[in-house]
Amino acid sequence: MYAIIETGGKQYLVEKGKTIRVEKLPAEKGEKVKFDRVLLCKGEDEVQVGNPYLENCLVEGKVTSNGRGRKITVYKYKPKKNYSRKQGHRQPYSDVLIENITI
Repeated sequence: MYAIIETGGKQYLVEKGKTIRVEKLPAEKGEKVKFDRVLLCKGEDEVQVGNPYLENCLVEGKVTSNGRGRKITVYKYKPKKNYSRKQGHRQPYSDVLIENITI
């Protein structure tokens, strides 16, 4: 059984027992989260496709950790104008363990 959910402007294929890394959620470590924006849900013998979302399907998970990703460097430069800017960025994320997919 698997489902395709949408969170943080991205889509993820999730299965029970798998861990996914999503954009930072407003939940602390150990808290339960529910994803109700389910686009597709495949059970034992049937496939349900939402238009755009399914009302009767729910994905539940638990936040295992919150953190920040690797640092990237943003560098802006304009030749002959004496303009250059250097900036770093670390994107926050949440790791979520998928516990249950309800159809």
